[in-house]
Amino acid sequence: MIKYNLKCDINHIFEAWFKNSAAFDDQASAGHVSCTVCGSSQITKAPMAPSVPQKGNRQSIKAADKKISDDKQAALALKALRQVRKTVEDNCDYVGTQFAEEARKIHYGEVKQRGIYGEATNDEKAELADEGVELSAIPWVPNSDA
Repeated sequence: MIKYNLKCDINHIFEAWFKNSAAFDDQASAGHVSCTVCGSSQITKAPMAPSVPQKGNRQSIKAADKKISDDKQAALALKALRQVRKTVEDNCDYVGTQFAEEARKIHYGEVKQRGIYGEATNDEKAELADEGVELSAIPWVPNSDA
């Protein structure tokens, strides 16, 4: 797994994890990576400082062998994302494709404030962000591997 600092076309900075560099390139070119703030899919890598250990702080080979394997890290990440999904489903109302409309109603006090989730296009997400409506994009993983 590799973590990148990413930047959208209007300079929002956020981080994301990918299996490898090629996975980022493939997903970004297909438009599958979007800004967590505005929803833009025009994403580039932002400058990052490499993590270089000082001479006295290098891990021994034995310690490196104890690191969790990439597969186990991916499984733990998937488990955590499934827990996020369960928490959202248990505590929020699903509004489907009416997400943008319902989020506006809540933001402007037309309906009672509550947690909602659903689908919105990148344009709808950008419009909501411009209006000051708080929203977050959550990776929606399947409930099981089946």
